[in-house]
Amino acid sequence: MVLLWLTTIFPHARPVACDYPLRDSCESATGSQLMLLYLAFGLMSLGGGGIRSSSLAFGAEQLEKRDGIKSKSECALKSYFGWYYVSVSASSMVAVTLIVYIQDNLGWKVGFGIPAAIMLLSALCFFLASPFYVKSKANTSLLSGLIQVLVASYKNRHIKLSLPQAAEERYHHREGSVRLVPSENLRCLNKACIIKHPEQDLTLDGRASDPWSLCTVDQVEELKALIKVIPLWSTGIMIGVTLSQSSFPVLQASSMDRHVSRNFEIPAASFCIFTIITMTLWVGFYDRILLPLASKIKGKPCQLSLKQRMGIGLLFSTASMAAWAITETVRRRIAIDEGLSDDPRAVVQMSAMWLLPYLVLSGLAMAFNMIGQTEFYYSELPKSMSSIASAFLGVGMSAASLVASLIMNAVDDVTRSGGKQGWIPSNINKGHYDHYFWLLSALNMANFVYFLACCKAYGPCRVEVRKALDNADGMQEEWAEQPLRLLRGAQASGEEELVRGARDQRPVGIHAENQDPDMNVVVKLENQDPEDNNDDKPKPKPTLVERFRGNTSSPAASSASSSLPSSFPHKTKKVLVVRRNSGQDAGNFGDKLLYKCK
Repeated sequence: MVLLWLTTIFPHARPVACDYPLRDSCESATGSQLMLLYLAFGLMSLGGGGIRSSSLAFGAEQLEKRDGIKSKSECALKSYFGWYYVSVSASSMVAVTLIVYIQDNLGWKVGFGIPAAIMLLSALCFFLASPFYVKSKANTSLLSGLIQVLVASYKNRHIKLSLPQAAEERYHHREGSVRLVPSENLRCLNKACIIKHPEQDLTLDGRASDPWSLCTVDQVEELKALIKVIPLWSTGIMIGVTLSQSSFPVLQASSMDRHVSRNFEIPAASFCIFTIITMTLWVGFYDRILLPLASKIKGKPCQLSLKQRMGIGLLFSTASMAAWAITETVRRRIAIDEGLSDDPRAVVQMSAMWLLPYLVLSGLAMAFNMIGQTEFYYSELPKSMSSIASAFLGVGMSAASLVASLIMNAVDDVTRSGGKQGWIPSNINKGHYDHYFWLLSALNMANFVYFLACCKAYGPCRVEVRKALDNADGMQEEWAEQPLRLLRGAQASGEEELVRGARDQRPVGIHAENQDPDMNVVVKLENQDPEDNNDDKPKPKPTLVERFRGNTSSPAASSASSSLPSSFPHKTKKVLVVRRNSGQDAGNFGDKLLYKCK
């Protein structure tokens, strides 16, 4: 910002100014002037990329590490992502209103000087408050770790993978790691963490002697999680294409009546404020009014799932493009009727408020999809990848800008073939921008269908699995099938047969082809007398029957049939099956009641 500000202060840092009618005789910028300008833009891009990719995860880390109560931390995080974007939107609102007004009326020196001063002040405040922040030190490079998994799995490509085993010593894991065995998804990557020769592959302290030939289980699982979310991430590119058409609303608003009153006219570049206002109002309404009201009506916490919010955002994006196409159709017809086809700078007798449906629907699309995307990445990827999770949305928007340019260039080349005017010429009144907007609406609809397919292939989210485990506490038998199916999709099956056998009072083993190999199953019997309803008497503690570790199809787990009694005691009224996840989610799940059989 300082370099950009300097280009407005020093006359030699910019080309000589000229009037628009004399544009053909204007002097071009010199090489040094362009270098200074490009350097300013490059530094702004680097700074913005560093801030945007880290600030979201850094703020979430403050909430997680400072709050010792997990439930309060989760509630705060659910609101944090929405209000983070509210603060970003508020700053954007100031930029497109106050800063634009200052630049139009007080000149570029003041217009660029104020943002430079604000950036300097914000940096000063950040460093002054730095001692009070929770700061986690990065021990290793996450990016190099992911590349190491690919290289190691390629080097070990000749290793044959056997069926899932409980022999945890075959896999290399960090000291103190809760995940000892890799998952069965993308099994080819598991070759990267297989220990072939312990004497050669490991050092005396248990580390890999060659990190490019042997990786840890955590590294493999991090790469798997990243690969798994990429299809759903790709569905957000199209909504970014829709939002990147920022120059067209300015072009339309410039050719329409922008007066709110006789003496006040909204600048064309400030119309995007309606999108920001819509997003801000919706986040506040959703978080502070709609969710508490719905939870009060249903008698339990209720909210839309992350994938539901993302899908609704895609539908709003489709509707926004359709509304935009209708507005442009009406505007172009009025311009032709008024004989203004040859004058792109003429103002038609049509209020610019016709753009509000498009702008409002775009704001809702951002509120649902973009915030949902960020929360989805942050909750689905491991905590060690939180910075990547917060940067995923920015990467998608960058990719969307490139895709938008490709689509626009392709449409322009195709529609100009044969000497035609084309859909998107410089003269907005002679083109068919409405056709272009209808095309984007159709692409958004196709992207929504693709999103549904990706959701089905992805399976349940970690948040959904955790919610199913929480909701299983106290549920009736007839309600148990759905969460069991949900957990089975998350590779946590096998419990249903155990519980059915317990209900039938017969010994059973656990058999599950897709069983998570790193899971403990605890079966408890509550020995309670049904006639003993005296609350004053101490309740007997549940009796631990059996605890398993490792894959449930292993011989160790098959001994469950001998551990369960052939018939339960007469007073046994409840059978509790508790799932303890010993993988990456151990800190989040803990001991959770999976099934209560009454």
